[in-house]
Amino acid sequence: MRFPGRRKHKHYFPVHERDPLLQAAGLEAPKARTHVVGVDQTLVDIDARVPEELIGRYGLPKGASTVIDNERAAKLYDELLADQRIHYEFAGGTVGNTLHNYSLLADDASILLGVMSEEIRIGTSGYRYLSNTSSRVNLDHLHPVRGPIGRCFALVTPDGERTFAISEGKMNALPPSSVPPAVFDDASALVVSAYLMRCKPGDPMPEATMRAIGLARERGIPVVLSLGTRFVIAERPDFWRDLIREHVDIVAMNEEEGEALTGEANPLLACDRALELADMVLCTAGPTGLYLAGYTDDAVKRETRYALLPGAIPEFNRYEFSRPMRRAQCDNPVKVFAHIAPYHGGPERILSTNGAGDAALSALLHDMSANCYHRTTVPGSAKHARSFLTYSSMSQVCRYANRVSYEVLVQSSPRLTRALPEREEGLNEEAYWAR
Repeated sequence: MRFPGRRKHKHYFPVHERDPLLQAAGLEAPKARTHVVGVDQTLVDIDARVPEELIGRYGLPKGASTVIDNERAAKLYDELLADQRIHYEFAGGTVGNTLHNYSLLADDASILLGVMSEEIRIGTSGYRYLSNTSSRVNLDHLHPVRGPIGRCFALVTPDGERTFAISEGKMNALPPSSVPPAVFDDASALVVSAYLMRCKPGDPMPEATMRAIGLARERGIPVVLSLGTRFVIAERPDFWRDLIREHVDIVAMNEEEGEALTGEANPLLACDRALELADMVLCTAGPTGLYLAGYTDDAVKRETRYALLPGAIPEFNRYEFSRPMRRAQCDNPVKVFAHIAPYHGGPERILSTNGAGDAALSALLHDMSANCYHRTTVPGSAKHARSFLTYSSMSQVCRYANRVSYEVLVQSSPRLTRALPEREEGLNEEAYWAR
């Protein structure tokens, strides 16, 4: 596993050689294994350039987002494919994006649970999904279905207006029986999204999601919930607050979703309120940057060496050098917050914001997995004197998440297409991030 952040050395441990001290003693090094599990609606994002008449012919309100039936979606897709109007087609899905990015960053395995078309033609959505997903993402447990996976069409007319047509296909057809308990052994986190609980009556996806959450909690594996979009949360905020309080450890959201969940428009206050429900909160706030909030024990809190920041909570980043813990495992829990402005002030030109929050979450998951890996490999390390959730401080996790998110903003794809560039040899950590 790569270790999170851009550090002086590529690895902390000799990953290809045995430890010389253990070798001399005739002992075997402990075998460290970890991975991230995710449940998702498998779908592809399809961007096409179309004439005005096509919008009307398919009965789509221009500039709006419309759910269409599978038959109309199949006809639309075949026409776009035949007329070569598809500009790009990327694998999507909140959790799918996150697992792909995680595997690219960590150079390590993840396991995706969902559905996939049983019959796949070259060039179709199922084919695109498989070909745009990292080979380190284990797709062996996908449930085969007859029919297409989900498709989200972004139809761009000559005037630049974007009209969305969404077809769910069979993406919500994951049965609970296709969530095997074995995939949770040695896992460092389970990732789910709010979209999984918003299905039409009779779809098995919500039940499959709750089975996955139950299996993770039985094993003490952190459950991470991505809120997806503010509209889903605003429909029934009390349901989501109860679900998070009872079943979720970490919440990932943007400022709009945070307001829908907590009623607080200010992202820092939204994080503070969300900590009443979960143990840790990651909040992306557009041009403001991103926030990380959590708990640590008063005895191990660490003060920042950076300037104290003003805000709705004065000097809120005072203990940002602390590492987060579950609240229940703190003797005297203290709320800690960290914030970072956009990397390099943000890109000069943002090609797409789609997937930026998923990228930030993948960095957090990488750091959590590194912590599990290190705890298994060096169990006597002082870093594990307490049950911390991450390997790095909250400040460092913020910086890493911010850097990864930047990479997605400067490209069209919602998924990373490369690992982060290696830092210059000999550059210290603080100087690197201050560039």
